[in-house]
Amino acid sequence: MTKLPQEFQHHKHNILTQKAAHITISNFFTESGAYYPNLKLSYQLVGSDNVNAPIVLVNHALTGNSEVTGENGWWNKLIGEDKCIDTNHFKILSFDIPGNGFFMEGGLIEHYKDFVARDVAKIFLRGLEQLKINQLFAAIGGSLGGGIAWEMAVLEPNLIQNLIPIAADWKSTDWLMGNCFLQERILENSSNPVEDARIHAMLCYRTPFSLKVKFQRTRHKEKDMFNTESWLAHHGKKLQQRYQLGAYKLMNQLLKTIDITRGRGPLETVASKIAGNIHIISINSDIFFSPDEDIETYRRLKRFKENIYHDEIQSIHGHDAFLIEYGQLSQMLRNIFQVQKSSI
Repeated sequence: MTKLPQEFQHHKHNILTQKAAHITISNFFTESGAYYPNLKLSYQLVGSDNVNAPIVLVNHALTGNSEVTGENGWWNKLIGEDKCIDTNHFKILSFDIPGNGFFMEGGLIEHYKDFVARDVAKIFLRGLEQLKINQLFAAIGGSLGGGIAWEMAVLEPNLIQNLIPIAADWKSTDWLMGNCFLQERILENSSNPVEDARIHAMLCYRTPFSLKVKFQRTRHKEKDMFNTESWLAHHGKKLQQRYQLGAYKLMNQLLKTIDITRGRGPLETVASKIAGNIHIISINSDIFFSPDEDIETYRRLKRFKENIYHDEIQSIHGHDAFLIEYGQLSQMLRNIFQVQKSSI
């Protein structure tokens, strides 16, 4: 089991750092050949103070960040004391995608098209190297975070014992790229770019039936508008208040450039080299990352790799179910993390 350097060995249970720690990634070349002499990589490390505790890397989604647990953690119903991923037993590490603007003032990346998803995977691997971490019990992520986890697993096939992409894929499909193209047009041309892009995105993250169940064509009397419209406007304003335009442009660019096969050959050749277990989790109603794509991936790789598994969350909520259906998700992950707990 990997031991962390001395300065990282005494994090108390579930106490988030008031400020993220930072690593400098020096002399980084992107896949496109752009040179970045000093990239700041912020991260949070929480959980067990046992120096031998297994490490779980959590990759955040498009508008997420490194704060995954604790009072304001975006996955705190899944990760925490006595939760599915129990911080009494595991160390939880999460990096901020450089340019997401979460911890660093002015920490945006101006030339966002310099980057693809594989670049972020390489940056995260450089971060692990600096932390002297050479083994992860698990790398887990939803949506964009799952795609980056796929990229990491191919770059370092022996690093991750359990690769867990949730509502994600190893590539950006034509449908996903099309929606990212529309997002980029909104971000470039709208007078309220973050709000308007978020409104469109929310319709990709949910389903027609979920909105029917939620709103039943009711109206908001004070605002004199349909409650569907009021809800979408609320999410747009809420994101605009906390999220920067430059960060949104970069994350959208990353989302449309996931592809573990780019320049490498067919999926079977590339992914079968991953030594660890692959646990693919889909959502049956997801229209953003289609479960049909995951089923096809599972069937193609099962012929070459025995330790690959597929589960499917049943939900009316679409893509966002990975942030809603915690009971089902915990049940699917329980065996992975419970077996490890019993062996510590």
